[in-house]
Amino acid sequence: MELQTHHRQGYEYVDEGEGPVLLLLHGLFGALSNWADVVDAFRPHYRVLIPLLPIYDMPLAQAGVPGLARYVEGFVGALDLPPAFTVLGNSLGGHVALVYTLDNPARVSRLVLTGSSGLFEDGMGGSFPKRGNYGFVQERVAYTFYDPAVATKELVDEIFRITNSNSKCLRIIAIARSAQRHNLTKELHRITVPVLLVWGLNDTITPPPVAHDFARLLPGAELAFLDHCCHAPMMERPAAFNAYLRRFLRRTEPQPAVLA
Repeated sequence: MELQTHHRQGYEYVDEGEGPVLLLLHGLFGALSNWADVVDAFRPHYRVLIPLLPIYDMPLAQAGVPGLARYVEGFVGALDLPPAFTVLGNSLGGHVALVYTLDNPARVSRLVLTGSSGLFEDGMGGSFPKRGNYGFVQERVAYTFYDPAVATKELVDEIFRITNSNSKCLRIIAIARSAQRHNLTKELHRITVPVLLVWGLNDTITPPPVAHDFARLLPGAELAFLDHCCHAPMMERPAAFNAYLRRFLRRTEPQPAVLA
C-alpha cells in the first residue's frame, strides 16, 4: 500500500485510521514502509502513527538512542496524543520504545517489540557501513532477512545512497554505537505493562537468546517465535505477525472503569 505522509511542527509521519493509538517506530535502516502491512491491517480499528525518525540528519551530538527517545517525546507532544497508548518498535525502534517507556511510564499502556536492540545487537554483522561499497551493502541488507529475495534492488539502492553520504554515515555509526553501549539489562524490571515479543527464529542480528532474555527481564512479557523469519517479522511474515498482534491487543484491551 502507498503510505501518505503528513507534516506538523517539523515532524514527518504517517497517520492512518481512527481509534486507540498504535505508535510504530522503525529501525536504523528502516523506513515508514516497513510497517505497511501493520497499517493496512489495523487502521480500520486503530489510529496508526509512524514518525519518520531523523536518523540521518539529527544533530550529531544528539545522534543516539536517548536523542531519538527525546524526539519521540516531542512528536507525542506535537500531535497531542492521548494520555496512554500502545508503542511498537522494530530493531533500533524497539530500543527507542523501551527508553521512551522507561522515561514516560504513564504514557505507555502496552509495548510490542520485534527484533529489538537494548540487550545485544550484531547490527552490521560485526561491521559498520563501508562508504561506496555496493557489494558490502547488498550483503548486509540480505543478512537482515531469512529470504534474501526480500532485499530487493530498490531497498539495496536506497541504503547504498544513504551510506554513500559522509554526514549520514557519521550519524549511522554514532547511533549504532549508542545502541551497543546503551544496555538496559538493569532497567527492564521497571517496565510492568503488558509486553508482546515477536521474534524471528532465524534472527541473526538479535538472535533468539536475546528474545528469551527480554522475556525473562520484562515482568509482563509474552514471547512468540516465527520460523523462516529473520530480523523484521512484520515485513517477512506479516500475516503471522499481525495475528499475534491482534490477539495481544484484544486480550490486553484496557477495561472501562466500573462505577459503584
